[in-house]
Amino acid sequence: MGRAFAVVVILITLVSAYFFAAHTWWLPDGASSHAPALDEQFKSTFLEAGLAFVLSQILLGIFVWKYRDKGDGAKPKLFPGGAKGPVLTAFILVGVELVGLELMGSKVWAQLYYQQPPADAVKVYVSAEQFAYYFRYPGPDGKFGGMHPDKIDVSTENFFGLDKENDVDARDDIVTGTLAIPVNRPVELILHAKDVNHSFYVPEMRIQQDFVPGIEIPIHFTPTKIGDYQIVCTQLCGLGHYSMKAPLKVLSQPDYDKWLLEQAANQ
Repeated sequence: MGRAFAVVVILITLVSAYFFAAHTWWLPDGASSHAPALDEQFKSTFLEAGLAFVLSQILLGIFVWKYRDKGDGAKPKLFPGGAKGPVLTAFILVGVELVGLELMGSKVWAQLYYQQPPADAVKVYVSAEQFAYYFRYPGPDGKFGGMHPDKIDVSTENFFGLDKENDVDARDDIVTGTLAIPVNRPVELILHAKDVNHSFYVPEMRIQQDFVPGIEIPIHFTPTKIGDYQIVCTQLCGLGHYSMKAPLKVLSQPDYDKWLLEQAANQ
């Protein structure tokens, strides 16, 4: 029985490793400026963790094979010095691994979350609620109107709580259900949630950020490929979570300008 278990453990390990080594399930091609650096970090982390997993499982199989109950009535041997040594060694190795990965990934993380976006970045407010996304752009005046939570009303499609009667800056704000951004220009998104935690995830952009009610969370990136993508929620936010999606369009600058004019005309 011990031999069979050892063989099964090693076979499952090798088959699992094959699927990942062959990229059977993998990320789509990156479409943002930070994607190459993030992908390199991902590959390094995956390689290191994958090798550790394969070696540890093979070692487990060897131990099971060697120290199995052979049915000869022999008493089990105790590890010299008890379990403290192996546990301490594993603790140190895992600690070194985590610290090393943290140092390796700190530069990519800092580019996304600690560096400020350029002053000319395209700024868009993103609102998430069960189970939809809405996006707000400044109008021709280039200014955003203030948000008033008490004025948020889905029935009147006032998703951002704008006070257009008293706030001049809010009167030309553009609100849509589609996020459109120009290619090769920095984009800053300001995320906020109306009800519960949600998430903003676009695999091609290598962007994934949670929404937290009561907090405005900025993220920024630069799209590099024109195309149609999809925003999905990766936080379980209710019964309609599976359907919480929104289109993302990366357009050329002329097409983006044209799109903005069309949206302004439809407000």
